[in-house]
Amino acid sequence: MSRLRDFKLPDLGEGLTEGEILQWLVKVGDTVTLNQPIVEVETAKAAVEVPSPFAGVVTRLHAEPGATVDVGSVLISFDTDPGSGPLPEAAPAEAATADAFGPGEGALIGEVGPNGRTATLVGYGPKSGAATRRPRVDVPSPTPAAEPPPPPATAARVSAAAVGLAAAHSAGDVSVLAKPPVRKLAKELGVDLASVAGTGDGGVITRADVEGAAAGTTPVRLAVFDGSRERRIPVKGVRKVMAQAMAESAFTAPHVTEFLTLDMTPSMELVQRLRQLPELADVKVTPLLLVAKALLLAVRRNPEVNSTFTDSEVVVKDYVHLGIAAATPRGLVVPNIKDADQLSLPDLARALQLLTETARAGKTSPADMQNGTITITNVGVFGIDTGTPIINPGESVILAFGAVRPTPWVVDGEVVVRQVTTLALSFDHRHVDGQLGSQFLADIGRVLSEPALALAWG
Repeated sequence: MSRLRDFKLPDLGEGLTEGEILQWLVKVGDTVTLNQPIVEVETAKAAVEVPSPFAGVVTRLHAEPGATVDVGSVLISFDTDPGSGPLPEAAPAEAATADAFGPGEGALIGEVGPNGRTATLVGYGPKSGAATRRPRVDVPSPTPAAEPPPPPATAARVSAAAVGLAAAHSAGDVSVLAKPPVRKLAKELGVDLASVAGTGDGGVITRADVEGAAAGTTPVRLAVFDGSRERRIPVKGVRKVMAQAMAESAFTAPHVTEFLTLDMTPSMELVQRLRQLPELADVKVTPLLLVAKALLLAVRRNPEVNSTFTDSEVVVKDYVHLGIAAATPRGLVVPNIKDADQLSLPDLARALQLLTETARAGKTSPADMQNGTITITNVGVFGIDTGTPIINPGESVILAFGAVRPTPWVVDGEVVVRQVTTLALSFDHRHVDGQLGSQFLADIGRVLSEPALALAWG
């Protein structure tokens, strides 16, 4: 058996057909161990790190970051016996299909395949939706079929232009021709490639062009009003799933949104006192923590809001998996805290902090986003007073928490400055009627206005 082994993008077990290479965690020449993470791949569900099925030395990376790779395509090659000396020049690259858990293997993640190996890519649950392969962009040949082949020099120029065009297609801007290293340099120097006139063959932007633009010596393009001044962001991965989920919810569940403006001064004072407690010294205490606790107490008094509506029944959940909407570089995700209603206040604070840090790092796993029962979206962190949030599919209500601002407020007949916020509750009016939705929102507001109620209701 050859020392040179190929590892193919494995079947992720959710009916997905492709993944995008976000970043390589190894490079050519690195020595890797069995199950060491080697590449980060984004699918329509989430970004995951793929472990290596081999131990050895990396000999080749078959895809660049940003490339979309089909399941079963070769990702990386290894020399599995580097101690035996140099590889023979004519050594064939064996496919190693069985060891790489190829698409014909038939084993899902966590299952043992016919070769005795266990598929080790973790974090994926059962299939929850279909994903389709994105259309491919075919780069047309610049030479008409009827013309004779160009001489070598011309062929080289055509090839360079085609490479640049392919790079432009992959970036979503078909009028900017530049290879990936040049694009990287432009980003580092703060140069807008759309404004640079390429001097390479076929109008390809060169490294010298970018360096000249940064120094102010390279001619810039005249202003135009076409696609060259537009950015096109592919709708894929997490962004695509979010769009589908929001459209499904908005056009399936009849939404009603109610608003409650309240004096949160007692809660804001409590936040300051909690930050001084030794039990919370290792965690960040924010107003969102008290909003989450108030919501959990209100669910206990109004359990029907923590439910799922189907055409045949309403499923009321006797557990609360609290979702927190989080904006990430790859789109909106809603990870949830499992059994949040069973957590103490310090444990809830730690869970919120971990959830937020994981989401910002882009490491939220698919399992963390499944089976949520009720959601909070904190629009106040962006300075927004309120909104009309869309219910997460499979749930019945979502609470928007707005900014807390010093505001004139009437207290005992006098106008004083208080810390005021606005809550917005959207609910599925197919089964959450106005009375239930209003009671639930009012209970949340009562706890935030008078935190001592938490002792009475807890």
